[in-house]
Amino acid sequence: MWETTVDGRVLHFHLAGINNQNFIMRDEETGSWWQQVTGEAIFGPLKGKRLRGVFLDELTFGLWKQERPGGRVLRPDEKIAQAGQYAPENWEERMARVPVATSANLDKALPPRALVIGVKVKDMACAYPFESLLRQSPILDEIDRIPIMLILGEDRKSVRAFERTVDGRKLEFFLKPNVSPLRLVDAETASEWDFTGKAVGGPLAGRELARVAVLDDYWFDWKTYNPNTQVYLLGDQ
Repeated sequence: MWETTVDGRVLHFHLAGINNQNFIMRDEETGSWWQQVTGEAIFGPLKGKRLRGVFLDELTFGLWKQERPGGRVLRPDEKIAQAGQYAPENWEERMARVPVATSANLDKALPPRALVIGVKVKDMACAYPFESLLRQSPILDEIDRIPIMLILGEDRKSVRAFERTVDGRKLEFFLKPNVSPLRLVDAETASEWDFTGKAVGGPLAGRELARVAVLDDYWFDWKTYNPNTQVYLLGDQ
């Protein structure tokens, strides 16, 4: 998700095409082409400019609705729907059969279409296979010496990441078993934390962990735009 203002001017974007199975957007004002995943203009008068990122969550609707019961939902445009311009329901299944343009040069650490949770801290990037989170949640790690935590939601689909420090103190987290809604416990103070990163009980009640942006992506796409990424594999940490 990106802000649409560049150098004080609001731009209006439309889908222009696909590059390595990643959207290319074209702005009406200058005709520049922008790469969806990086927010960078790759062709046209604004080539080299970058859009400013907006923090976002990628949650299932059910989980989002639990957290935001009064939240508003963007309705599909009926004209676009009638024209069949929205992606079909089986889009993921269809795309899985499409060859990846970068596969010949791709790092074979993971299958090209393996789903990863991409995380960038400062100038360092790491890819966390979604399958690893299904087997181990939370995942505690460090990127560029910043202690982080990835946690899988109760829906087994939504993922969030946090810096796991409070007042400069690194915390070790464990998932509280057989509890709903999801609760984490830190080993240092025995405080309980929810999926939003807020302490809901114990000595740290009311404190909140700093959020870290994540991107649900295919391995081939993440690797293409983060060539120096590390890969988190269970048993290697």
